[in-house]
Amino acid sequence: MSAPIKTPAAETLSRPAGLAGLASDWASDQRTFKNVSWGKAMMWIFLLSDTFVFGCFLLAYMAARMSTTVPWPNPSEVFALEIAGTHMPLILIAIMTFVLISSSGTMAMAVNCGYRRDRRKTAILMLVTALFGATFVGMQAFEWSKLIAEGVRPWGNPWGAAQFGSSFFMITGFHGTHVTIGVIFLLIVARKVWRGDFDTERRGFFTSRKGHYEIVEITGLYWHFVDLVWVFIFAFFYLW
Repeated sequence: MSAPIKTPAAETLSRPAGLAGLASDWASDQRTFKNVSWGKAMMWIFLLSDTFVFGCFLLAYMAARMSTTVPWPNPSEVFALEIAGTHMPLILIAIMTFVLISSSGTMAMAVNCGYRRDRRKTAILMLVTALFGATFVGMQAFEWSKLIAEGVRPWGNPWGAAQFGSSFFMITGFHGTHVTIGVIFLLIVARKVWRGDFDTERRGFFTSRKGHYEIVEITGLYWHFVDLVWVFIFAFFYLW
């Protein structure tokens, strides 16, 4: 007589619960992300590790600001611009934030079009997202050049606490590097989408199985993370 066949439901009921069940799953060599591709899983792991890095930077910034005995510069004054004779605090930062948040919308639409295999719209929306990102980086370069011209350095600034300069260049520079990498990644993937590499399964970097636009979604995960990090930087660095 053959042994009874265990159904998935029976196997689930026979597994131990809690930590013992977790250990049992790992020991049985099962995939941890059963319904997630490795590309997407690796991106989530990378974003989790990057979250810790940005979190450490922001915690270090808060510790430096709260522990210093020298007055901290007022962000509303430091990041203000004179436009047509009008003093406008944080106007450039507000525009930068609007541009980057808008890019999340175009990226989300690009992912949706990728699911529908609309090659033309996907590529166009990714290029628009890259344009938004490049605009953000350009405005950040203008912000850096303005503060450097006013005397801000990593070791000091003319308005008070010396830690301001090092915190500003480290945090915004690290984030700006992420945005720049994202723009390059967007341009590479958009070009491949426009050429139809994901429909013809053309060999090369980032080419998945025929008819699959998963790399567009993976790019979107990275881009949304970059936008989310900026929200925290905006709140902690510019509004505090």
